[in-house]
Amino acid sequence: MPPRKTPKRYLSRPEVAERIGVKPDTLNRYTLPEPDAQIGARLVGWLPETIDRWNAARPSRLAPFATPPDSD
Repeated sequence: MPPRKTPKRYLSRPEVAERIGVKPDTLNRYTLPEPDAQIGARLVGWLPETIDRWNAARPSRLAPFATPPDSD
């Protein structure tokens, strides 16, 4: 008998917010990546790795104010 595949687990908007450390309402300010799944008429989901890649590539909120380290 072939091994059973583990079903994919998609993150909901509240789970995405929790994963990146923001409140769910804050997600409305972000342009999220295209969802990996359309689960219903209005319900979408993302794979954890999709959100992790997107979050890692997001510009830091502090980047415009960051100062380079001293070169002394």
